Amino acid sequence: MGPFKKPELKDEIAAEIASIGPLDAREHEDMRATLDWIRSGAGIFRIAKPDKPPKHLIAYFVVVDSDHVLLVDHKNSGLWLPPGGHVDPGEHPRDTVIREAVEELGMKAQFERPEPVMLTVVETVGRTAGHTDVCLWYVLAGDRQVSLDYCREEFNSIRWFHRDEVPATRVEPNLARFFRKFYGPESVVLR
Repeated sequence: MGPFKKPELKDEIAAEIASIGPLDAREHEDMRATLDWIRSGAGIFRIAKPDKPPKHLIAYFVVVDSDHVLLVDHKNSGLWLPPGGHVDPGEHPRDTVIREAVEELGMKAQFERPEPVMLTVVETVGRTAGHTDVCLWYVLAGDRQVSLDYCREEFNSIRWFHRDEVPATRVEPNLARFFRKFYGPESVVLR
């Protein structure tokens, strides 16, 4: 019997992605293309701001408290979106969530479940437009009654939204898909 070989980080990330049950044909195709990209040997971690390489991993975390979600008014994108950040070289996306929860919201990450709920691939907008973010969406438990010390350098503000009151404009383009996946197909109407 040979020595135990620890899986490579890219293999762990690929397994994390493969564990996601796709919502629709779009997510299925994004997952397939992302797994091909990871296995190609391309750089998957951002090494220089804002877009080196021009396609890289992001870890979002949607903080939920029953029927409410916490969104941040992100300065660079100009959108309301879940908090999160770039996956650092050599970092597992789950560890990115743990790090970013502290850095961006001053909170300890309490995962609803350890694996991501969704994967999206988006072209960036706003001040750093023009590159591709491959986003793993995790879910953290939150408490609307607890005050959070958010990162004012990155966010104009943060706000808890009832899932039926999330604005339809100036919002992360895949947020409605996340709601359908997490809460159910008839769960949200963006206003």
